[in-house]
Amino acid sequence: MATRDALIGSWRMQAWTRRSVATGEVTDALGPDPIGYIAYHADGRMMATVFRRDRPPPRPAGWSEAQKAGLFDDMLAYVASYTLEEDRVLHHVDGAWNPNWQGILSRPFTLDGDRLVISGAPGIDPATGEEVVYRMEFTKVGADG
Repeated sequence: MATRDALIGSWRMQAWTRRSVATGEVTDALGPDPIGYIAYHADGRMMATVFRRDRPPPRPAGWSEAQKAGLFDDMLAYVASYTLEEDRVLHHVDGAWNPNWQGILSRPFTLDGDRLVISGAPGIDPATGEEVVYRMEFTKVGADG
């Protein structure tokens, strides 16, 4: 069982896949090589932010409503407190890009040195409405960034 001290720090996302519960098909959740971090702090707070790498370039003229919806579907962000229960980290969400995530997100995880894998909890893909199981892989960020 991982200790809280081992989880504390910043973790860079390496991969994020989604497996369809209905079909078993595995695809990248936000395209290949997403930009993302999850951070666990000693004070019991955490935050997670992930973006699709191929997001559109800046638009000085602003965005249409449809474009804004696309940008929403191309990211994830939330802040929470957290607790550990055996092989699960419980994120007690204060605020999220997706209001459906309010409450407690229970996330099975494994921790092996500088490698963190969060996987196994079914959820609803906000872009498609499909039931999926996500698998997120992270590596711990060292002092060099």
